Amino acid sequence: MPRTPFIVGNWKMHTSRDGAVRLAVAIAAAPVSGVALAVCPPFPWLAPVADCLAGSQVSLGAQDCWTEPSGAFTGAVSPTMLAEIGRYVIVGHSERRRIFGESDDLVARKLTAALSAGLEPILCVGEDLGTRQAGDAKKFVSAQLEHALSQQSEEEIQRCAIAYEPIWAIGTGVAAEPSDAEEMAAEIRSVLVRIAGDATAESVRILYGGSVTPANAASILAGANVDGALVGGASLKAESCLAIAAAAGWLPAAAGARLPGREAFVRGWQPEGKTTPWTPRSVW
Repeated sequence: MPRTPFIVGNWKMHTSRDGAVRLAVAIAAAPVSGVALAVCPPFPWLAPVADCLAGSQVSLGAQDCWTEPSGAFTGAVSPTMLAEIGRYVIVGHSERRRIFGESDDLVARKLTAALSAGLEPILCVGEDLGTRQAGDAKKFVSAQLEHALSQQSEEEIQRCAIAYEPIWAIGTGVAAEPSDAEEMAAEIRSVLVRIAGDATAESVRILYGGSVTPANAASILAGANVDGALVGGASLKAESCLAIAAAAGWLPAAAGARLPGREAFVRGWQPEGKTTPWTPRSVW
C-alpha cells in the first residue's frame, strides 16, 4: 500500500493565543487532498487550536508528553490527557534531547506511554555535526531507533512515524541535501525491517525535519523513502506551511479559487482544468 505523505507543523514555543488561532483557521480552511497534515502548537493553545480544526482535515498533535498517565508530576502533561484532545505527539525531538537532557531511555518510556494512551507518536532521531563528520551518523541514528522501538510490537510500531532530523540542520537555515535525507531514510527503513519485518517497515512513514522550506520541500520529498516533513519555522505562516503540503500532495481548488501564496511558493504548478485539482507539472 502506498504511504500517504505526512506534513507536521511544529510551532515550538511560538505564537500568541490569537496568533495560534489565526494560523490554525487559515491552515484548516485549505482543502487538503493527497496528504495528511497536522499541527503541534504549544501546550496552552492546544484547546483553542483544537476548536479551530474541528471538522477539518487537519489533525492536532502535541510537542511532548510525560511517561505516566497521571500523578504528582508538577508541570508535566500526560499522554492520557493529550489523547482526549489530539491524535499525535512528538517524542524525542532533538531540542528535548539536547536542551533538556532527555536520554534514549526516557524517550523510549515516553514512546511507550504515548502508545498506551492511544496516541500516534512521531519519534525523532538524528545526529549532530560531529557524529556526521566522523562517519557515524547511520550507526548513531540506528541505535536511537532500536532503543526506542525494540520493545514495541509490530502493531505499535505501525502507529508511529519516524522523523529524521539532523541536529546540525535544525533552525540553522542549512538543510540536508536531498540525497542525505533519502540515504538516512533508507537506513531507517532497513532498521525497521530488522526490528519489525518487511510489511511493518513498508507501512511506517519517515519524515525529514530540518530547515524545510517551500523552496526545498519538493526536492527533499522526492526521495522514495521520504514520506513527509516535520516543519519548524516555515509552519508558522499558513502560506508556507500549505506550500510544503502542496509539494507532498496537492491542494484542490474550486474553479477560480487561488491557493494561498501560490504565486510566491508553488512555482511550476498550473491547473489541469477549471474544476480539477492543482497538480504538479514539474519538480521545483
